[in-house]
Amino acid sequence: MIRVTIDRGGCVSCGSCWDICPSFFEQNPDDTFSQVIGSFRISDTLGEGDAPDDLDGCVRDASDACPVQVIAVGE
Repeated sequence: MIRVTIDRGGCVSCGSCWDICPSFFEQNPDDTFSQVIGSFRISDTLGEGDAPDDLDGCVRDASDACPVQVIAVGE
């Protein structure tokens, strides 16, 4: 498992993370910011989750593509 954290307050809702890795990231329907898909969340925290090893490349690509660099992977 790889810990992934989104600083949702800094998110600009560009959509790159959920376009690149829709198996892990999604757009929140209420505030439009990125969030972790429910099944991967830690303690129902929208911006924190554990990605399984098979999504490692996907979440890292999404983090790298984030224009405001609010996605931390493995920290």
